[in-house]
Amino acid sequence: MRSRAAAFPLLAVLSWGVMFPVLASALNWVDPLNLTTARYLLAAVILVALLLLREGTAALRTGGRAVEVAVLGVVGFAGFNLLTNLALEHAAPQQVSLFVATTPVITQLVRWARDGVRPKPLLLALSLVALLGVGLVITRGSLDGLGQFGLGGLMMIGAVLGWAIYTHGASRFGAWSPLRYTTLTALAGTAALLAASIGADAAGWQHAPGAADLVAVAPQLAYAVILGAVIAVLAWNTGVQRLGAANAALFMNLVPVTTFVVQIARGYRPELIELAGAALTIAALIAANLVTRGRTSRAPALPPSTAVVDPIAVVDPVAVAAARDVA
Repeated sequence: MRSRAAAFPLLAVLSWGVMFPVLASALNWVDPLNLTTARYLLAAVILVALLLLREGTAALRTGGRAVEVAVLGVVGFAGFNLLTNLALEHAAPQQVSLFVATTPVITQLVRWARDGVRPKPLLLALSLVALLGVGLVITRGSLDGLGQFGLGGLMMIGAVLGWAIYTHGASRFGAWSPLRYTTLTALAGTAALLAASIGADAAGWQHAPGAADLVAVAPQLAYAVILGAVIAVLAWNTGVQRLGAANAALFMNLVPVTTFVVQIARGYRPELIELAGAALTIAALIAANLVTRGRTSRAPALPPSTAVVDPIAVVDPVAVAAARDVA
């Protein structure tokens, strides 16, 4: 029975692992900001339709929390996804995927900073080991490669930090359904993306995509919205429900593995030091998840309503697992 339940998060993380090469290939035709905006406009339409069907128009009200919803939506949705797409212009997909896999650990560090709840020293040590592995992948073990970390790496640090803040904020919306919280924060993030995209196009910082460009990236958008945002997250939510967040979170370590496999299939030939760095990062993150799992297994069970699941962002499963594990 558990092996059958494991198929759900496995489907989700494999889908997300493919996401990074897919988005990277779309950047050949559409600028990062316009690509992110197009994706979330489509995803927001689907989310609003689902929310109206399930909860009615009353669920679109913020209940006096419009500012909080807007801040979290901008920081989480707009910030994370825009910075990730921008980073893909400066770093390879396999490098970006390793940064994303550190989200559960970063979320616990955010909780430490905001709530004063200090994580175990072992968890902090493992997070440093994971970052060391990321550094080996990016620099290929050479100090001369430090320059490659550069802007792309800084963007991913900002992206993961933004999503960790969004995840931490999710625990304050336990009275809302996951669909309502996700839809309203996604709408806020999409509005910010749309405004920024229009402004950037008008200022000449980027170019509005033409019809031919949109046709060229139609397969990537279809994947990102339908498979990566809807089907994969539904599978993930089912896996979290049946296995628990702590167990499901372990599957997230397959994201960078999947991305590496996709890149190798496309002709990329990683050096031995890159594979060693990826293995070191994944091992450290698995150990960190086990530490967190051991910690939460001794804690009282949380009501299901405290878990906020976001069904569209690439790293949703990480955010969900972290939100429940550290709440």
